[in-house]
Amino acid sequence: MRIIADTREQRVFTFAKYETEVERAALPTADYSLPGFEDRVGIERKAVDDLIACMMGENRVRFEKELRRLSSYELKAVVVEASMRDVADGLYRSEMKPHAVLQSVFAFQVRYAVPFLFCGDRAGAEYTCFWLLAKFAREIEERFKQASKAHVYKKDTAMRPL
Repeated sequence: MRIIADTREQRVFTFAKYETEVERAALPTADYSLPGFEDRVGIERKAVDDLIACMMGENRVRFEKELRRLSSYELKAVVVEASMRDVADGLYRSEMKPHAVLQSVFAFQVRYAVPFLFCGDRAGAEYTCFWLLAKFAREIEERFKQASKAHVYKKDTAMRPL
């Protein structure tokens, strides 16, 4: 499997534990996608401090625009390199109250239908990102097989005399 990592992504997952190649390319939105699905698959990675920064001021406006773009994707998620407990306990460098952070996350999930997955740490976020993309790729492969079978069946039955 090949995974595309956005050229603007600064801390790229290596996916060293997985059978995959990482290709760098400019993505329209998000940090990770699949070749051929760049406009339908997007996984955004956030370290906890980056997530908190995205909740304030101009960063919030920019982040909401990104979530709005992601909302139309077939597969979309924000993978967070922290647990929800880390956020609830305020284990980040910001004066923003944990309750306000979590309320913003929940509001964004409802407003944009983009799930926020709290993955515990960076390794958990990488695992989650990989397997979301792998499951999507497998699902697309299965859909293609089913569509191909249906097409062959229609073609075969259309050629038979009555």
